[in-house]
Amino acid sequence: MTKNDQKFDVIISGAGPSGSKCAEILAKSGFKVALIEKDTTWRKPCGGGVSSRIFKYFPQLRRFNPHRIKSIGMYSADYENLHFSWESMKDDSIVIDRLELDNLIRNVAVDAGAQLFDDHISYDFLIKQGKRVGIKTKTQEKIEEFYGKILIIADGMSSKLAVKSGLRKKWEIDELGLAKCAIMEGETSLDTQSIHVFFRPYKGYGWIFPLSERKFNIGCGTFEEANRKYNLNTIYEEFIRDPRIKHLLPEKTYKQTWSASFPLPAKGVKKNSLFGENIMLIGDTAGFVSPISGEGIHPSIVSGKVAAETAIAALEEENISKKQLKKYKTNSNISKIIRNFQLKRSMVEFFYENDGENLSIMLKLAKQNEKFRDIVVNMFLFNAAPSKEFFSKIKDFKLN
Repeated sequence: MTKNDQKFDVIISGAGPSGSKCAEILAKSGFKVALIEKDTTWRKPCGGGVSSRIFKYFPQLRRFNPHRIKSIGMYSADYENLHFSWESMKDDSIVIDRLELDNLIRNVAVDAGAQLFDDHISYDFLIKQGKRVGIKTKTQEKIEEFYGKILIIADGMSSKLAVKSGLRKKWEIDELGLAKCAIMEGETSLDTQSIHVFFRPYKGYGWIFPLSERKFNIGCGTFEEANRKYNLNTIYEEFIRDPRIKHLLPEKTYKQTWSASFPLPAKGVKKNSLFGENIMLIGDTAGFVSPISGEGIHPSIVSGKVAAETAIAALEEENISKKQLKKYKTNSNISKIIRNFQLKRSMVEFFYENDGENLSIMLKLAKQNEKFRDIVVNMFLFNAAPSKEFFSKIKDFKLN
């Protein structure tokens, strides 16, 4: 066993969007940060769609000219559809290869002064006199010890440290979404400045997100009890072979360059599992993934930012207690995300009852009423909470 001879103010396990944003803010504030990552060459399975809010947190992205998206097509299980364009808005949304995005965000943290330790697998805590004082990692050559005052766990929903911390248990199958996606290349009839989302008759949806003029990300998945009822590989094949989907795909010359399957949290933030004595959980590790849409990049970045600000205040006050770190959970931005996700979680049964009937009605109404359309778009693209009017209009439609 090798001891790292450096002692850190903060150790962050996981260098995805939440961990890297957290590391960047801490390092810019002059703190000594260890950013531990198991594999910087790993591409997280993800659709790669990100709203324009990403530029607020990472203006550096503009220099890389990511693929711009100006509209969305949403389809219910019976193929009622809604198309919406935001071309007149100041900033477009983007679709980006997740490997490229993670590398860019991580490099921003390193440039700010965070020390990256790649190819390190975090597997346990260092305990001294009954207290957590650091993290143990494995590499191909050795076991290494990192000592730090505050520990931030950002290594994903399958994090061993999150479970070993006692803050949360392993996820149950009905708490997850299961998805499969691929990157394909070739000629296509797609509008390459539009993303497409297809709600299924069961709890789940599919997507086609263009990455460039000749490359796109395609995938589908299930969540909650549908995970037990449907085989992921089977529904993926059914999705890409569906004639109403297939006409959007490239000609027979297309090729698949990458594919993977993955689980993700599906029931929102584990609000009682966010913090403890000198420890915080952020990103996917803590459930910062929006129910229904599965969008997690933006809320994860927000969680990393707030955790960093909480850690800075704790270190400056020399108080890393559980009571002090509770400010992470009670922060207004985190509280807003938790409330929003709770509301969305409560809408799942409503949306998918009768094979997605209410989703179909929602899209019909959105085409008829501009105000209602804006509610729908903000809800699915920007994680906004729906108004009471949203539910009443759908119920009124069914009564008429």
